[in-house]
Amino acid sequence: MQSVVGSARTRRLLGIGAMTIALAVPTACGGSALEPEAVRSANAGLAGTSAGGVAGGVVDPGTGVVGGTGTTGGTGTTGGTGTTGGTGGTGTTGGTTGGTGGGTTSPPPGVKAASCAGFKNSKGITDTQIQIGNSADISGPVPGLFTSAQQATKAYVAYFNATSKICGRSLALTQALDSRTDAGADQASYQKLCDSVFAAVGSMSAFDSGGAGVAQGCGLPDIRTSSVTGDRNDCSTCFGAQATGKHEFSNAVPDYFVKNYKDASQNAAFLYLNAGAAAENAKYQQKVEQQRGMRFVYTQAIDVADFNYGPYVQQMKSKGVKWVQFIGAYQQSVRLAQAMQSAGFKPQVRLYDPSVYDQGFLKTGGSAVEGVFLFINFTPLEESQPELNLYKQWLQQVAPGAQPTFFGEFAWSAAKLFVEESIKLGGKLNRASLIAAIRKQRAWTGGGMHGPMDVGGKHSPSCIRFMQVKGGKFVPLGSTKYTCSGASVGR
Repeated sequence: MQSVVGSARTRRLLGIGAMTIALAVPTACGGSALEPEAVRSANAGLAGTSAGGVAGGVVDPGTGVVGGTGTTGGTGTTGGTGTTGGTGGTGTTGGTTGGTGGGTTSPPPGVKAASCAGFKNSKGITDTQIQIGNSADISGPVPGLFTSAQQATKAYVAYFNATSKICGRSLALTQALDSRTDAGADQASYQKLCDSVFAAVGSMSAFDSGGAGVAQGCGLPDIRTSSVTGDRNDCSTCFGAQATGKHEFSNAVPDYFVKNYKDASQNAAFLYLNAGAAAENAKYQQKVEQQRGMRFVYTQAIDVADFNYGPYVQQMKSKGVKWVQFIGAYQQSVRLAQAMQSAGFKPQVRLYDPSVYDQGFLKTGGSAVEGVFLFINFTPLEESQPELNLYKQWLQQVAPGAQPTFFGEFAWSAAKLFVEESIKLGGKLNRASLIAAIRKQRAWTGGGMHGPMDVGGKHSPSCIRFMQVKGGKFVPLGSTKYTCSGASVGR
């Protein structure tokens, strides 16, 4: 494997972000290479960026119901409730028409199909298929980085084709491309997708700016796992099932600690990896936390190649820190936890983002990470939830032995969103109408797999839930429902 030290571009990749990708894999002077844990680490840092569409109340992850504020959808596709836009109809609708239109729709439960009258074939749509594509980082500095997103898309296609059709047409994933963790490769992939498929579904790349202009230029619906760069988020035809916004953070995170750990919240420290989006995210998250009543006595950026965290721990001890938040990949998180343990430093709260939601964090951290807090906005993979169970079941059909990830959860969610909106459009389905329909999705839960996402408005999620490490396991902290307290912009 190649060395990852020294390249400015690699350093940017390594820091794309705790709340975006947390791809801060182990590096060292003298030519250390990427380790196998890097892939798992990268698959644990997307979700949880904060802020967005639903204010107030809690959301039950099994039903998608927002307590006190209504529901986020109709009946679910797997017997639970929680998908957006459904009304509970289960019968087939439509009929056949002449020319290129016609066919019947057999929608998933809870999705009301529109008439197929007037359906017209177009680029990527034939009399028998609706052809979609996916581009994900399969190769590159971190091999297999977003393989799970492409696998999840394949899994949803297999599931849908076993049970349903859209106006007489099955889904076909005709383009499964590799964006190679490279903006140029992402651009090339999207040029190919523009020319060959109806829509892109479930794509995910650490350098997704490359294809943004191409997708918008050809009017390609791009219903992604998530958008990482500002250019992709600005693309008018691109939407992430894991929605992201600019400089937004969930109020629920600081509010919880100000309420329950008041003294600790007034003696807080914020440490972060000094690279890429991690540094930017840390700044606005800390600002939001200050706006919500927290007080910070210590803030510290840590270089990617810095292995000695002892001096930072000593600074926190000397300043009387009682609450510590860190943004970085799980390897750096473990390093900080071990440094605190070695120094006998025991703050009341140690808070991490979803980048530590990884078995590697538990195995390498051991007793040093016992008791830490983390926040997430998706159903943990260990739990049972109808839509999540479908994802895990069908993943094994298309990729036996593959491990589910929460990137996979959001890719499955993106495919589900594509299908449900296509079914509801029926004979009016085309690229433009699909994009217009996606723009209206403001509280998408993926059938209850994750918290409400303002997909159309492109705001980061405001609904989160907390977990804690106890007995060497990730366990829910209190309720398994999402807390939705609105969001603030870090200014």
